[in-house]
Amino acid sequence: MEIFKQLKALNDKVNQLKSQIKTEESSKHAFILPFINILGYDAFNPTEVVPEFTADLGLKKGEKVDYAIFQNQEPIMIIECKHWEEDLNVHNSQLFRYFHTTKTRFALLTNGITYRFFTDLEESNKMDEKPFFEFRIDDLKESTVKEVEKFHKNNFDVSKIVNNASSLKYTREIRNVISEEIDNPSKDLVKLFAKKAYTGKLTSKVVEEFTEIVKKAFSQTISEKVNYRLNYAFNKEQELQREEDELDDDEVDDKGIETTQEEMDGYRIILAILRRKVDLERIAHRDTKSYFGVLLDDNNRKPICRLHFNGSKNYIGVFDENKKEKRHQLDSLDDIYEFEEQLLKVVDFYKN
Repeated sequence: MEIFKQLKALNDKVNQLKSQIKTEESSKHAFILPFINILGYDAFNPTEVVPEFTADLGLKKGEKVDYAIFQNQEPIMIIECKHWEEDLNVHNSQLFRYFHTTKTRFALLTNGITYRFFTDLEESNKMDEKPFFEFRIDDLKESTVKEVEKFHKNNFDVSKIVNNASSLKYTREIRNVISEEIDNPSKDLVKLFAKKAYTGKLTSKVVEEFTEIVKKAFSQTISEKVNYRLNYAFNKEQELQREEDELDDDEVDDKGIETTQEEMDGYRIILAILRRKVDLERIAHRDTKSYFGVLLDDNNRKPICRLHFNGSKNYIGVFDENKKEKRHQLDSLDDIYEFEEQLLKVVDFYKN
């Protein structure tokens, strides 16, 4: 994923230089302009990126926002920049004022480390108080990169981003609420659970006692779920290790293994399908006496599918999220295209 590599490189640059960055202007040039370039916009092309963009506020003329990104001669996002050490919480109001004077649907507030994206979900042409998407350059996740990619010049679609913004924003808010409730259960939540478990009158003393009980119950439930996932992963690891050992045994004796043209043709079809979700260099193949295997990252623990072309009939074996193989007969190589959704789903499982 090219944009992921670029963001990681920018993070390395931030870590290397930030102690030497003393001014807001330096933060712009060292950290924020490179980010704009990563989004596919030429920071030195005034038809794409306009510095000191004028956002007049009523009678107050000459107000300027640091940058505006343009497409088709219209601003699509305004950007307000701060020094990398500044707290962004005290600067929302400034960007809020600029937002309604432009035609853009998106605003970005950043100090080069934290990036906060805003839109107008709650009231048209009025920037929401809270961002719908936020990330830190030093804490990149694959899901984060996917959202950043939507702002790339080649992918930018206002309606798609806005439609997804509501889900992003409120999912984030609810996760914050859940996290807070787990650590410090509110009276309303305590009463909700107490009513289901306690038949007596909910006096202040009872609610106080149940506060600790609810907190403990949350903790125990989460621990049990984590332990279950760990045990499941451990057992799966052992199972995969056994499969890997068996595969290694097959590969030790590679006499008689012949990779056929038909297998390579099938492999090329699989590559054509998978390239939609993953860089081709991450897809590998291994031929054994029993089957022709396709792997992610050349890792036996990440099998995608197997081609069984050694018998009188041809089959493709596609793996599910439990890494169980299910075989399907192929009347022709073109039938592989019918398993596009399943193949991409396997890759998504490993990536996530």
